[in-house]
Amino acid sequence: MNTNPKNIEKESSSSEKISNIKSSSSQKKGQDDVLKEEIKFLKEELEKEKDKFLRIFAEFENSKKRIQKERFDIFRTIHERIFIDLIPILDDFERGLKELKKYKNEHLVKGIFLIQEKLINILKEKGLNKIKIKKGDDFNTDFHDAISQIPAVTEDLKGKIIEIIESGYSLNEKVIRHAKVITGK
Repeated sequence: MNTNPKNIEKESSSSEKISNIKSSSSQKKGQDDVLKEEIKFLKEELEKEKDKFLRIFAEFENSKKRIQKERFDIFRTIHERIFIDLIPILDDFERGLKELKKYKNEHLVKGIFLIQEKLINILKEKGLNKIKIKKGDDFNTDFHDAISQIPAVTEDLKGKIIEIIESGYSLNEKVIRHAKVITGK
């Protein structure tokens, strides 16, 4: 064996170096394991936060759409109410013109008629339409409201419209006022 003190010293210092390397290697492995665990934990936390963010963002988008729809519904309802409130004015124009024609003042009748037509045209542009009916048409509950029934003069007038009391109106193809009619029974 090598009993030279320098050799022994070299051997012991080499062993120490090897053990230091091994221990530092095991420390590195330990640190690497800790770092890997920490990275894994942070990735999981990131995924949780990302999922949470996406859910909150989706909720926000849904809320925005819901508010926009509610807002649109409110405007549509207000729009509809305005038209419903204007319909009696159209009725008044019709009754007024019938009365004015009795006095045979053509200029006055023509002036009122022009104002009525102007109002009707504006309302038509916005989607309001008069429901077209005439005497002798079949009674249809989708468009008509029977306020009375009278005995039909002939058999073919049973279930038919005999008299139109008030015109009906639709707004964008939705009936907002049924025509009030008298039917034959």
